[in-house]
Amino acid sequence: MLFDAFSLRAIPLKNRAVMSPLTRSRAVDNNTPNSLMATYYAQRASAGLIITEGTSPSPNGLGYARIPGLFNDAQVQGWKLVTEAVHAKGGKIVVQLMHTGRVSHQANLPAGGEVLSASAETCPGQMWTDTQGSQPHTPPRAMTEADIQTAVGEYATAARLAIEAGFDGIELHAANGYLLEQFLNANINRRTDGYGGTAEGRNRLVLEVARAAAKEIGAERVGIRLSPHGVFNGAGAFEGVDEQYLALVEELSALGLMYVHVLDHSAIGAPPVPAKLKVDLKAAFDGPFILAGGLDKASAQLALREGRADLAAMGRAFLANPDLVDRMRQDAPLNAPAPDTFYTPGAKGYIDYPALAA
Repeated sequence: MLFDAFSLRAIPLKNRAVMSPLTRSRAVDNNTPNSLMATYYAQRASAGLIITEGTSPSPNGLGYARIPGLFNDAQVQGWKLVTEAVHAKGGKIVVQLMHTGRVSHQANLPAGGEVLSASAETCPGQMWTDTQGSQPHTPPRAMTEADIQTAVGEYATAARLAIEAGFDGIELHAANGYLLEQFLNANINRRTDGYGGTAEGRNRLVLEVARAAAKEIGAERVGIRLSPHGVFNGAGAFEGVDEQYLALVEELSALGLMYVHVLDHSAIGAPPVPAKLKVDLKAAFDGPFILAGGLDKASAQLALREGRADLAAMGRAFLANPDLVDRMRQDAPLNAPAPDTFYTPGAKGYIDYPALAA
């Protein structure tokens, strides 16, 4: 089933293998995509669907060094290089909109950018900056309701710009402890207004962003990534987490979104997303369901065959194997990724992984 064609709402995919979003930190000029990035994504266009690296809809969301944005015309033009290169190879590609929120350092933001979050608690750990090396995360300012409405508008604008740039859709990144999950997660969201305090309040921002994006470009072009039980960036499970996410996905289903994408980090040592919750989330969403987290050919095939997923997303294997789909078809050996080049500028460890000999 992994190599079967699939209809992602109105988007025809040539197989069910999805390239997961992978931060690569190559947007070196004012967070603008470039020809090097176009080469990288085009090399991987045999995936049924490519989901890009996290891309900020706002200057305030550029928390990591050299990640791309999608909020000005130069970035639209840069992303056009990418989408045109992927489409020329017969691929499909959506952009992941990722506002980092408190997962940030001020040194990584452009002039006027501000570190914002649901609450004023600093993210644990450190953040790499090109000017100061590794630094503790910058303490965030708790967002006002006006800030929240500004952010909702930024997501909607980025969705519109994504279509202008030639993308087949967008993915809202509501996982891994970034801004949208900072509102979803009770360990981070300490608010007592209408955007916190209850499961309904914590879900509110994600639903407002999803509705605004859907209004801008159509719900059938808006996907979302979730990671309930994920511990990345100070998240973690909390009382009522399963019920909250089920209620969220039921409302997302009613909107008719393009897909729900659920990430389980247990392959890299995090607590697993309970198997029952994954089954229940899929049942709650009337549409395509993507499963991610440590999948290989065998486990992806099993998940598809057992009906636990409609599409299977893989990350590091695509990073190191531009022709991963062909390698899986042939049961060929895989290149090993080189972690020391994951986030470094330049072509090394980016576009120089070898493909199978013709």
